Amino acid sequence: MTRHWLLLVVAGLSEIGWVSGLKHADSVWTWTLTAAALIFSFYMLMYVTRVLPIGTAYAAFTGIGAAGTVLGESVFFGVPLSAGKLILVAVMVCGIAGLKMTTGSGAGEKEGNS
Repeated sequence: MTRHWLLLVVAGLSEIGWVSGLKHADSVWTWTLTAAALIFSFYMLMYVTRVLPIGTAYAAFTGIGAAGTVLGESVFFGVPLSAGKLILVAVMVCGIAGLKMTTGSGAGEKEGNS
């Protein structure tokens, strides 16, 4: 995995934090963390799309955020997790993995595997 793909995963994980923060923040401190996570995640997304194909990068970014938010809400906040949700998250992850696999090793990557 190139450095840029790893940074994209970090950006997607940060998206989980700010999306959850939008619903659960209740103090200045938690709103500040939410805003910081939002700014960081989009900065990282903009950074990696200078090298990675934007369509694939954005799909991965939002997919990580969506899947992580669904799973995180269930684990940390007790939101019910049904078989249907799990199946749909799995289909989404398979789609994102397919996009990554069909992107090619050098297609769209300007700096190579750095």
